[in-house]
Amino acid sequence: MQQTKILVVEDEAIVAESIKIKLKKMGYSVISTASSGNEAIRKTEEFLPDLVLMDIVLQGEMDGIEAAKQIHENFNTPVVYLTAYSDDKTLLRAKITEPFGYIIKPFKERELQVAIEIALFKQDMEKKLKEKNEWFSVTLNSISDGVIATDSNGCVLFMNTVAQSMTGWEPDMAQGKPLKEVLNIVTEKSGNIKENLLQARDSKSIPIDISTNSIKDDKGNIIGVAMVFRSLEQCKAPR
Repeated sequence: MQQTKILVVEDEAIVAESIKIKLKKMGYSVISTASSGNEAIRKTEEFLPDLVLMDIVLQGEMDGIEAAKQIHENFNTPVVYLTAYSDDKTLLRAKITEPFGYIIKPFKERELQVAIEIALFKQDMEKKLKEKNEWFSVTLNSISDGVIATDSNGCVLFMNTVAQSMTGWEPDMAQGKPLKEVLNIVTEKSGNIKENLLQARDSKSIPIDISTNSIKDDKGNIIGVAMVFRSLEQCKAPR
């Protein structure tokens, strides 16, 4: 199994060496150390570590929080803070950078190892979730039917490309809107035959076939609905 690669960012050389020794003892690979925010960013780009252990107070103008922010935004590398500072102001600034852990000095080896493993597990879960969401998005955008999903309040969360084309709504405009506003359907009756007409934003009326499915959580609670619809115009035989 490949060793986890860790970058240690600590401006006190003795402390950095001590952390390095502890990490190697735990079975991790310390690919490098850095003593400033700029050096941490540069070495993250160079070595692509699996995780960065970041001290908050560093040499130079850039502190660890700002360095962590840039590392998170540019490389999506998980960061665990190692710091002696636990005041509310520092914690608030640190939280904004979405760290994967926060350890107060002095710390025990077990605390460090637990924080690292939790951070790596969280990163792995987020990666898998992102891949799963991407898979679903590509799949739903590849089918020929329009698909719109809502939250439990009936507000739009997702539209595939077919739904966008048929309704005339762009995703950023539709998201959060009530479903009835985006998927505006009028039912017309001719004798015993009912026809559902989609009223697009350009005022065009499109006869559609539509089905509704509930989206449930693992406890069976309804957390949204999925509307699947297709145009019936293309199904009509030419005269």
